[in-house]
Amino acid sequence: MGQGDSPGAALLYDKPAGITSHDAVAMVRREHRCKAGHAGTLDPFATGLLLILLGPATRLQRFLVGLPKTYLATARLGWRSSTGDSDGELTETGAVPAALELPTGTVRQRVPMTSAVRVGGERLYRKAHRGETVETPERDVEVHRAELLSSDGEFAHYEIECSAGTYVRTLVETLGDAYCSDLRRTAIGPFRVEDAGEELAVDRVAALVPAVAEALR
Repeated sequence: MGQGDSPGAALLYDKPAGITSHDAVAMVRREHRCKAGHAGTLDPFATGLLLILLGPATRLQRFLVGLPKTYLATARLGWRSSTGDSDGELTETGAVPAALELPTGTVRQRVPMTSAVRVGGERLYRKAHRGETVETPERDVEVHRAELLSSDGEFAHYEIECSAGTYVRTLVETLGDAYCSDLRRTAIGPFRVEDAGEELAVDRVAALVPAVAEALR
């Protein structure tokens, strides 16, 4: 699929764990031989909806990247992680948080060292991989809903609706002795993971225009 074949298209991809968003975009570039970009990063350990823009549709990235996101998140209780997720160094504390409510409304977060945010012209996770530690920026995010779905004393399961730029693993860490062991993105604005495919194949490309019109209302 070349850039001239369509005025714009989107690939709704159900990203598996273990690859980065950049990896997925690179695979799309090779598969479709066109310019490609994504509208919102997913951490390597996370799964779920990745919205990949193809060809001329990449011009819409700045409009789509700010859409709200919905996640299913699992907190492992009585443990801590050096990165806030399952990819970090894990330490069992045995101290299960007494309260399992996550904060909502405007929440102040510090960008984690494992993020893709650039500081000094370089992505933070690259600095972290070299063992460097720098002062990371803080920013306000909006957590519209953080519903506790269930808990068994070892794990707590949540559905979270939040603004773009929210670090769910950082949100989970506000519980205290807990880290985000599983994270799945189920929606980006009007786009749903149920409509996504698990393959980066041509037949999974959907016309972008109707969905974008809805997203930008």
